[in-house]
Amino acid sequence: MVAEIVSIGDELLKGGKVNTNAPFIASALGEIGIPVSRIVACADDEVAIGTVFSESLSRADIVLVTGGLGPTRDDRTKKAVMRLLQRGLEESPEAFGKLSSWFSARGRSFPESMRDQAMILEGSLLVPNSVGTAAGMIVPCGERFHDHHLVLMPGVPAEMQAMMRGTVIPFFAEKSPTVMLHTPVKTVGIGETMLAELIEAVEDALPEGTTLAYLPHTAGVDLVVTTIGATMESVEEDNRRVVEAVLGRAGRFVYATGEATLEETVGRMLAESRRSIAVAESCTGGLVASRLTDVPGSSVYFLQGVVSYADQSKVRLLGVSPETLDRYGAVSEAVAEEMARGCLAKSGADVAVSTTGIAGPSGGSREKPVGTLCIGIAGKQQDGSIGSRTASLRMYGTRLQNKQRFSEAALREVWKYLQETGQ
Repeated sequence: MVAEIVSIGDELLKGGKVNTNAPFIASALGEIGIPVSRIVACADDEVAIGTVFSESLSRADIVLVTGGLGPTRDDRTKKAVMRLLQRGLEESPEAFGKLSSWFSARGRSFPESMRDQAMILEGSLLVPNSVGTAAGMIVPCGERFHDHHLVLMPGVPAEMQAMMRGTVIPFFAEKSPTVMLHTPVKTVGIGETMLAELIEAVEDALPEGTTLAYLPHTAGVDLVVTTIGATMESVEEDNRRVVEAVLGRAGRFVYATGEATLEETVGRMLAESRRSIAVAESCTGGLVASRLTDVPGSSVYFLQGVVSYADQSKVRLLGVSPETLDRYGAVSEAVAEEMARGCLAKSGADVAVSTTGIAGPSGGSREKPVGTLCIGIAGKQQDGSIGSRTASLRMYGTRLQNKQRFSEAALREVWKYLQETGQ
């Protein structure tokens, strides 16, 4: 069994709105073993909608549609389906009752123009809308389309999600002959090409029903190991063997096998080792602190953050030596080390991380080009002394991309430090 997703709306094709519905639907279907083979965006045009539906239904067992069910003239999804399947509409008493109650609860009289919201295709199963007004439906499409199903839902995310959870997923879970398992493998400090070279032998030996996908993002690349099969036991076994094989070849770059983010992983390591952290940021402008405190419960280990952007603030707030700044410049490992040490001393934390660099697009030089980053790590040792380390990196991207990558690199250095110094 395979599915396709069709998202209706001119706004999706004009760049006015990001399609967040399709990822949610695909993820929900994956949990019941139904893969998505195609995602299509279609304009609010009745002929175009009908053509897309016809093509999708000829390929996919299930075609899930969002959008075009509202009461305005640009909502043409139902009309397109009526024309395609040569079927009429019928009023759903359940949907009409809910719609009437919706207006009554708000002290408003029921407008006849809204009655269409309770109309569903003949022979279809109502998908109740617990959040909004437009009724959804699961439409069996008959022999012409190989008894495939068309699922119509509103484009409003909250309405669609409630329909998926309450009706659509339970309906198709009983019909799915397979189970599917996704395991994310999160990496840091390695590019897509190098990662592919490291695990080439793993990819060459993937068991039947298992695929491996690369997901590059602004700060790096993740993997997703997907296995589909007849029983959960066999799926889990095949999936586990592939994940272990990846770890065997690229484990030093893997910080999580699951949905955890790098900041969540670092936070867990800090909490488990009963250590605290403080940050001193220049080029990242508070982004490292922001990411660390995005994690619920971060007050257990996060003490403070200092954004020391100007040179004088590095001196005044962190105790960086003016001589060091003059000799090496603000973007240097020497300054990064003094920032980290000063942050550690002033905060009383167990670990401190610092960032100083050139995000761009200007400010670079031949010796220190745009994208240069220097990181400092300082930490309390078991004997009571203070140890420190530094690293320099070069990023290639826009200002915002570089800032994101800088923050990822800083968290990566903290992760490495915590691994090496024990939890």
